[in-house]
Amino acid sequence: QVQLVESGGGLVQAGGSLRLSCAASGSFFSINTMGWYRLAPGKQRELVATITSGGTTNYADSVKGRFTISRDNAKNTVHLQMNSLKPEDTAVYSCNARISIVAGTTLIERESWGKGTLVTVPS
Repeated sequence: QVQLVESGGGLVQAGGSLRLSCAASGSFFSINTMGWYRLAPGKQRELVATITSGGTTNYADSVKGRFTISRDNAKNTVHLQMNSLKPEDTAVYSCNARISIVAGTTLIERESWGKGTLVTVPS
């Protein structure tokens, strides 16, 4: 069992900043790619940013230059620094991790999700 717990959401005025964090715990061999997704009212869930275990990052065009994803492999955490927030950033942000677990004599990868944290940027 792997648990992902997010923190750091809240209400912030447009132009402000928030920092989201996600901590992974449980039994696993390694954490591979970690990322953040968001679900806004009336919209489909979309990828915000991902980061590999080696530090390669990927961002949605809508957040490039404003958001920064980082991770601490020693602490099994991933962070999302969000600057210059806009009302359209309002959403529930969920942490995602692809995790390798031992299955017999091999490793299998499973995907885990956090419950999400709400970010609200009033217009």
